[in-house]
Amino acid sequence: MALKIAVVSVICFLVNVPLGMWREHTKKFSWQWIVAIHASIPLIIALRIGLQLPLIAIPINIAAAILGQAVGARSEKKKRQTA
Repeated sequence: MALKIAVVSVICFLVNVPLGMWREHTKKFSWQWIVAIHASIPLIIALRIGLQLPLIAIPINIAAAILGQAVGARSEKKKRQTA
């Protein structure tokens, strides 16, 4: 079970990195910004249901998704600063 949670968390992270990069280029609280934040949720829910993960996986997956968003946004900020 722990391996399934870890795999889904890594997928959450990897899917959210490009979404965080996109979010960095949108106006805060615009519809694009909201979509960039929430676009991965259906995939995460489908994976959780399909793999029958326990409820403890929810906060772990959310943390991985937030971390992915932060890493993506930070990399875009650095890219813009160096350009």
